Amino acid sequence: MADIRPFRAWRYAEHLSPQITNLVSPLFDVVSEKQRQKLYQNPLNSIHVSVPQAENVGDSAQRTFAEWKAQNILVRDEKPAIYAYYQYFSLPNAPHQYCRKGFICLVRAYDWEEKMLLRHENTLPKAVNDRIEILEKTQMQVSPTHGLYTDSKNELEALLDHSLRNTIYETEDYQGVRDILARIDDPETIGLFQEKLASEKIILADGHHRYESSLAIKNRRKAQNPNHTGEEGYNFHLMYLTNTASDDLKILPTHRLVSDLPNFETAVFLEKIKDYFAVTEIENPTEIDEIIRGKSWSFGVLLKDSAFKIRLKPEVFGTIAWKFPPEVLRLDVTVLHYFVLEQVLGIKGKEHRESPYLSYERNFTECWKQVNAEKAQIGLIANAVSIEEVRSVCYSGAVMPPKSTYFYPKALCGLAFAGLE
Repeated sequence: MADIRPFRAWRYAEHLSPQITNLVSPLFDVVSEKQRQKLYQNPLNSIHVSVPQAENVGDSAQRTFAEWKAQNILVRDEKPAIYAYYQYFSLPNAPHQYCRKGFICLVRAYDWEEKMLLRHENTLPKAVNDRIEILEKTQMQVSPTHGLYTDSKNELEALLDHSLRNTIYETEDYQGVRDILARIDDPETIGLFQEKLASEKIILADGHHRYESSLAIKNRRKAQNPNHTGEEGYNFHLMYLTNTASDDLKILPTHRLVSDLPNFETAVFLEKIKDYFAVTEIENPTEIDEIIRGKSWSFGVLLKDSAFKIRLKPEVFGTIAWKFPPEVLRLDVTVLHYFVLEQVLGIKGKEHRESPYLSYERNFTECWKQVNAEKAQIGLIANAVSIEEVRSVCYSGAVMPPKSTYFYPKALCGLAFAGLE
């Protein structure tokens, strides 16, 4: 069973609520350097505990939290609660506004081998170490990870809708998304959420590094505590849970840029790629993402002054030599990484996570600009992974290639903090 709990959140004091727009910040792994520098100018912005402007991030975040608590900048809610979190957003070329409905709670920090919480990607060690340092020094969970459950009958939605009568915050964030946070502190209602999640496994959609840090702290504290019961605060992790059955759960594509690859020649690349793909030149490069949209094993290729649609020849699919489960092999991103990056460009699969020649970009227009300005040699335009594919891979026990998913919109940092008390 997935064990979820209410908690007494640390939040900005009531007199600061009207300023919440200036206090929240993007998550540590998506905030740009330009955004950071602007946010650092506000001494109360949550960026100071999420991505401290200091060499020793843990000590800096610890001092900031201590000051904010002592000065009643942060105040702890009196009652344990779960927090309804709604995000209203739009997408390009979409006819209406979406609303992703979810709630923030504590989830038991399950070890991977327990298979109650399922991951779909691996983590980078340095990013995990930074998160561990902040969590260990502050004893505070700074921002929620994003988890997925399945409620095909939307049984919890009415309870979430009702909770908006107790709205705490409403703001428009850096993504242009309208965020609303509300409190649910009625024990009977919370029990309904716990009962629903008791039969569910949870898929970790976003925040693998932060979850890994919770696991590390839990196992460290457990080993140090001879009276460990499993009920201590360090056994739980802060998470934002949303429903996979919702039509408003959106995953956006992440594109690949190839830069500074030695001995790269456009003519040789185009000739070699024909060994694996049917290649069609596209007259207008700005339309290529629309041309490939929804077409399996199809990709856009942006080059200086030219663009192409490529589609894998079905007969070559069986030549993939990577030893992955079928659920992973069939993914567009696997096909892209194996046939284009490894076979055509010679960038070996084991190097893809940290290759100096690869970068990742979610904005198609930015990809086109990078290639057109010759800051990148190739732009590889991909389709989004579907939620069905995410579920399939997670339940297979495998993980996807790096940067396979981009769940949109991102949750905010600063709406609610959770202590390990």
